[in-house]
Amino acid sequence: MNATTGGGTPAFHVLAKPTGPICNLDCEYCFFLSKEMLYPGDRFRMADELLEKYLRQLLESHRTPEVTVAWQGGEPTMMGLDFFRRSVELVDQIRRPHQQIQYTIQTNGVLIDEEWAAFFKDNDVLVGLSVDGPKELHNTYRVDKRGVGSFDRVMAGYQHLKAAEVDVNVLCTVHASNQQHPLDVYRFFRDDMGVQFIQFIPIVERTTDVLLPLANKGWSTGSSPDRPLYVQEGDQVTDRTVNAEAFGRFLITIFNEWAQRDIGEVYVQHFDTALANWFGEPGAVCVFSETCGSAVALEHNGDVYSCDHYVEPDYLLGNINDTPLGELVRSARQVKFGLDKRDTLPEFCRNCDVRFACHGGCPKNRFTHTADGESGLNYLCAGYKIFFGEIDEPMRIMCDLLHRGRAPAELSQSWSPKTPKRS
Repeated sequence: MNATTGGGTPAFHVLAKPTGPICNLDCEYCFFLSKEMLYPGDRFRMADELLEKYLRQLLESHRTPEVTVAWQGGEPTMMGLDFFRRSVELVDQIRRPHQQIQYTIQTNGVLIDEEWAAFFKDNDVLVGLSVDGPKELHNTYRVDKRGVGSFDRVMAGYQHLKAAEVDVNVLCTVHASNQQHPLDVYRFFRDDMGVQFIQFIPIVERTTDVLLPLANKGWSTGSSPDRPLYVQEGDQVTDRTVNAEAFGRFLITIFNEWAQRDIGEVYVQHFDTALANWFGEPGAVCVFSETCGSAVALEHNGDVYSCDHYVEPDYLLGNINDTPLGELVRSARQVKFGLDKRDTLPEFCRNCDVRFACHGGCPKNRFTHTADGESGLNYLCAGYKIFFGEIDEPMRIMCDLLHRGRAPAELSQSWSPKTPKRS
């Protein structure tokens, strides 16, 4: 868990889901759509009373000067703009004078219009926009309830954000459809969209032998009358899942282009996080941190789960109507959840040359076995070893530049990729 600045509840992050798993799209790989099954018959709308209780507990339990109010889903914009206006008004009433509030929202963008964009701009909301690359790649899996691709509607929403000069962070999932097209994806974001901040999120849909045929159909209501609830069980993956080695090559190919021309101009989370780890000042990205547990998920009814990826009965910490949010975050169960990331590492990982950069990756993906049969190896391990191994030299050069007070962008003057760029 993170340290505090004055005792009490540690600094933590909450992904609040005011519509639960309900979404106006039907992305085939979206495991969260199945979480609707946890709340049968529910309206899936956060009540005003709960909204106020959540924001009060969030702000009062933080002793750090900066507090993030983060909205996710499902699709949070389905709550309507008035819900978020009330949220800002409540925060202004509750916040202590020293508290600095950062608003973030993750959205598919299809409902964004001029009014939404103006609200985001006026309140300095950082928008995480889900885009999987150019139209043909994006539309492979990111479809609506009719099976129609969402690309044109997402781009229309993005144009409103761009016109209003809203800060946008593109969230791109990497999967079986786009894993072989890294430069097409990266150049689309950089050149066509003109974005500066990019996150690549590997799609790893874990399932069991028994459920694999159903899982391959998708997780939405219409995928199958017997659709399964997505839980962290099994050692199989769906057809949509990214190939581990392909993911490593995807990142390397983009890194090679980025390192030659885009350092300081385009910010890719994987690269920034890697540089921080090489420099000896690890960042706050939980995937590559030694421990985790400081980022919980809040459901529309006040239920709190250990992590956004663990919204399932075994990881339900409690409900803020019964137990204050801060107590749930610092509970013994949650502390153990966070420490298990470090304490359950296989020996193979403990002795790995790039452990400092990886720390075993996200626990949700640790369901394969090492060569000697030890359990708990990350499904993406082969890709991470490829990626971190390839970037070792340029990372060391950039660290040296930083130590000498020079700009990392000078890397291109002394280093070039040893392998040809591929798209």
